[in-house]
Amino acid sequence: MDPVDQILALLFVADAPASLASLAAPLGYTEGQVEQALELLDKRLKKSGPLQLVTLAGGYQISTKPAYAEIVSAFLKPQRQRLSRSLMEVLAIIAYKQPMTMAEIDAVRGVQSDYSVKALLERRLVQETGRRATPGRPVLYGTSAQFLHQFNMSDLSQLPPLESEPRALEARVDELE
Repeated sequence: MDPVDQILALLFVADAPASLASLAAPLGYTEGQVEQALELLDKRLKKSGPLQLVTLAGGYQISTKPAYAEIVSAFLKPQRQRLSRSLMEVLAIIAYKQPMTMAEIDAVRGVQSDYSVKALLERRLVQETGRRATPGRPVLYGTSAQFLHQFNMSDLSQLPPLESEPRALEARVDELE
C-alpha cells in the first residue's frame, strides 16, 4: 500500500487534527517518513480535487478547499452558533491571559463569569488546565485544541496583537462564519 494513501485514509477518519506521532504509530513509520508522505499528499491535493491538507492545533487534517465552501454549507445546512458578546469577552480574556482562575476572570470583567465559562466549557473552547497552588486550589482555565481548530490557528502565537484583542477576535469569528 502507498504510504500517502494510508495517511489520507487515517486523516479522512480522524475527528480532530492528527499529530505526526499519532499517524506514525499505526503505520509503523517514523515521524520523518510521515512528514515526507504528508508533503507528497499536500502536493497531490493542491493539483486537483476539492480537498486540501491543513495544519491546525498542532496536527494535520483534511478539509474542503474554500472554493467549495458555499455548496458544502448548502448541503450541510449548519446551525450557526454565534458567540454572544459576553462569551467572546470571556474567551478573549482566557485566550490572552491563560491560565486563569474564575476569580481572575471576574476581576478583569468586573462581573461574574461563571455562566460564560460554563458555556465555553460546554462548547469545548476552553478547558480546565489544572489548579492553582493557593488556598482553596482554584481551577485554572485555558483554551483548548477545539479553540485553535474553530479559529483556524496552529497555536496561540497566531492570536491578533493584544491591543485589539476583542475586536480582532470578533472579526476572526465573523470571517470564519
